[in-house]
Amino acid sequence: MNFQFLINKYRKITFKKRIIAIFIFSVLIPFICLGWISLYTINSILTNKVESSIQSNLKQEILGLENTLNNLNHVSQQLAFGIGNNKLLEQLYYEKDPFIKSRYRNDLKGDLNVITFSNPNVGLTFYYYNDKQEYDFENFPVRDNFSISKLPMMESYPEITYYGPHISNNRSNKNLVFSTMRKVNVTHDNIYVYIETGFNTTKSIFEPEDDIKKSRQILILNNNGEITYSQNEALFPVNSVFPFSDGEVTSGIYEQYIWHKEVSNQGWSIVSIFPKGEMNQEKNQWYIQISIFFLIFGTAVIIIGTFLSRMVYKPLEKFNSEIKTLINSNVKNNTDLINIPEFDYLLFKTREMKKKIWELYGQIEQKEKRRADLEVEKLLYQINPHFLMNTLDTVHWLAMMNGQKDIDKLVLSLNRLLQYNLGKMGDATTIGGEIEALKEYLQLQRIRYDFQFDVDIDVDDDAMLLAIPRFILQPLVENALYHGVSDEGYIHVDIRLGDKLDITIQDNGSGMSEEKVDQLLNDDSLDSQKVGMGIGMKYVIRILESNYGDQATFNIKSEIGKGTIVTMCLPVYRGDKL
Repeated sequence: MNFQFLINKYRKITFKKRIIAIFIFSVLIPFICLGWISLYTINSILTNKVESSIQSNLKQEILGLENTLNNLNHVSQQLAFGIGNNKLLEQLYYEKDPFIKSRYRNDLKGDLNVITFSNPNVGLTFYYYNDKQEYDFENFPVRDNFSISKLPMMESYPEITYYGPHISNNRSNKNLVFSTMRKVNVTHDNIYVYIETGFNTTKSIFEPEDDIKKSRQILILNNNGEITYSQNEALFPVNSVFPFSDGEVTSGIYEQYIWHKEVSNQGWSIVSIFPKGEMNQEKNQWYIQISIFFLIFGTAVIIIGTFLSRMVYKPLEKFNSEIKTLINSNVKNNTDLINIPEFDYLLFKTREMKKKIWELYGQIEQKEKRRADLEVEKLLYQINPHFLMNTLDTVHWLAMMNGQKDIDKLVLSLNRLLQYNLGKMGDATTIGGEIEALKEYLQLQRIRYDFQFDVDIDVDDDAMLLAIPRFILQPLVENALYHGVSDEGYIHVDIRLGDKLDITIQDNGSGMSEEKVDQLLNDDSLDSQKVGMGIGMKYVIRILESNYGDQATFNIKSEIGKGTIVTMCLPVYRGDKL
């Protein structure tokens, strides 16, 4: 059942759509397969490239930070175990003379400055008295809220402790730094030396310049896997244990983040975390580029497919157009070619066939026109003689009852009307000529009948010289007189010129039923029973069909008690030829 439905559906697909579909599928299927393989390959390459880049960056940062901490360790050893410095501290502690004590302080500051300035990776440095929680000999101003207990401990050993990263305790430095404290080798007091890294030592880690590093976040873990520094405290709070600190796993996915970890030789670790969306940014850019390429390629395929289909479908449309011109009675001989030899030959044969069909059609049309003219001529020669007899009888009685003027008027109108109505068969007339004949006819009818009626004739001046068939208004006015208009009746003849010639004949008589209208249009015997000239509506319809074919329209609208309206719409012809 479904298979048959698909077959029927396929049969309804047009030839044009089939060509386009076959072409598109034949081109796109290999391209899509190649694109999928390329996509998979490039995705693997980019993934490995990004992960390798992250691991390489982490190793470089681990190595750089290890060197920085080793440098802090080396400087702290110089300050904690240097014989000269320690001796000055001892002498300063025991000396009572203020002058000598001042000299010792200056000498100690000088030694500190030499050591710190000769090491560009060293920043804030001072001696810290742990018992008093006071500092001395600082090389930069120290923040007022300085407290060792507030610093995040990174790792601790018996003689030295590392802190960080944290905001520098140097008032003029707001960068993140690492620091260390080492106990000084003196015999008195609990003295430590405090040293921070320099201004730009950690900038490459916390303020990266390349795009990959900018989108990442950093975690610093101590030897126990605890987080001492976090750039994402919502997910990885400080002092909490990193979820993957145990084991040898160095990368993974956690809460929509991709993480990579690198462990230093000293035991602490750096973890870089990336949002999955940011991590795939380079992939997404490549996807966009390949999508644009697919779009351009697909558009080109569609354009080429459309062009290919038009090469076949356009000739078929041309043949269809030739057939339509034949169906629509269009005899125009089109000489356009398709410029494809095979189709041009078929088109030439089609036009030859159309030409022969029109020749045969013209011959048949001429025969039918001659036959219709003969039928109309026959109708004209069947004029009812009672009209002439009645009119002549009226002339007889008027001659007896009145003077010669009335008789002359009657006979003159009769002669003009007979001369017009019995004119040469097939001759056309003008609107003006038809109106004059109608007036003569109405003059005779006013004399014949014993009741009064008014006739109003309203014609556009521009329509007076238009050509129409002879004898089409009088039968319609006769119909109004014989089928409704009584004493004090009214007949209105209106002729208007627009794109076509509109003729309206309206009366205020008793009107007719639909059956009566149908009899007038189709029953020849009913016309000849009462109408004066013996030719009624049927004649008018036939003469219109003979001269205009289907270009003319004829309508009757009648209501009992309200009257009748007859309308004709004719093509416009000027002169006395149709």
